[in-house]
Amino acid sequence: MHLDKTLIVRGAPQEFICRTGCWDELEQHLERRGIGSALVVHGEASWQAASSYFPEMTRTRVHFEKYNGECTYDERDRLIRAIEDRGLQAIVAVGGGKLTDVAKAAANSLNVPVIILPTLASTCAAWTPLSIVYDDSGAMVGFDVYPRGNSLVLLDPQVILDSPSELLIAGIGDTLAKWYEADVIISQLDTVPVEIEIARFAARKCRDDLLQYSVTALKALADKRLNEAFVRIVETNVMVAGMVGGFGDRYGRTAGAHSIHDALTYVPQSHRLKHGMKVAYGVLVQLTIEGKRGEIDALLPFYARLGLPASLRDMELDFLSRAERLRLAERAVEREASIHMMPGDITADAVFDAIERLERYTTSQPERLGTQGGA
Repeated sequence: MHLDKTLIVRGAPQEFICRTGCWDELEQHLERRGIGSALVVHGEASWQAASSYFPEMTRTRVHFEKYNGECTYDERDRLIRAIEDRGLQAIVAVGGGKLTDVAKAAANSLNVPVIILPTLASTCAAWTPLSIVYDDSGAMVGFDVYPRGNSLVLLDPQVILDSPSELLIAGIGDTLAKWYEADVIISQLDTVPVEIEIARFAARKCRDDLLQYSVTALKALADKRLNEAFVRIVETNVMVAGMVGGFGDRYGRTAGAHSIHDALTYVPQSHRLKHGMKVAYGVLVQLTIEGKRGEIDALLPFYARLGLPASLRDMELDFLSRAERLRLAERAVEREASIHMMPGDITADAVFDAIERLERYTTSQPERLGTQGGA
């Protein structure tokens, strides 16, 4: 594979702080940027947990706006109108990945700064200057990359400690894919420039940190007690994961695993599953296509310990008929799908075959493989 000459590095937000209590400094950071007014976009459930951490704004004019629950172009436009109608200068996003994505979309449309206060560590959305856009039914419809980085990210590990464990687990699943997707792409390059070497290093670090620290981090979350492993996993899911695509551009973003995720978004019964859960399953499908049985065997005990899905059965989607699974495979290989970043001609038949082989393999011998044997 020849390197595309349009490689662009979008390595980091303008500023990033990870420290307990850093939300308290929000107003002074706004003032440093000459921002005197802002739209604060927040969720519902996450805001109930995080609002007590949000600082009192005494010198900044703010308007609070509740997010509608999906990153759609309509929701982007609604936020744009809220900013324009009130003459606000910036967006402050307080929430998870989809909320962050729609805030970035609105901010970039208006050319105003976006400041992100994550309440979850389930994606690298706080780090990256891009948005994944869905329709009202939850099916993915767009992938927009922006020419400006996020102005500021204030990541408070104490806030993340109040998030549900299933969301951190989903973040681990999504971040684990960084290595497998980046590696399968970068391995094809004739030459690997420094930028992509950095992306590959970050991708490998994602995998290594997750395998080493995830169990201890989840114990800290259960005990509501910060430890080094928890902070490391939070930063890995947000910062290190974001660096993979940030430095690698299209060579560090998505390949087979995310194409499987994207196809699953067209299955209505999958909408209850978190993004990272579907991506984690997609990792195993991708590895099956690659013929990397040993890598699958190495990952399955880790999946079982965390509760990541290794099969359609684990996701309670094994009711899908043969025709529905074929349709899933066809969606995974649509013309613009990132699965085509993998070597060779990846067909719907190849994906269908991989799904079927993985299903048989991971559900036939759960004792030896360490699989969950159910959702």
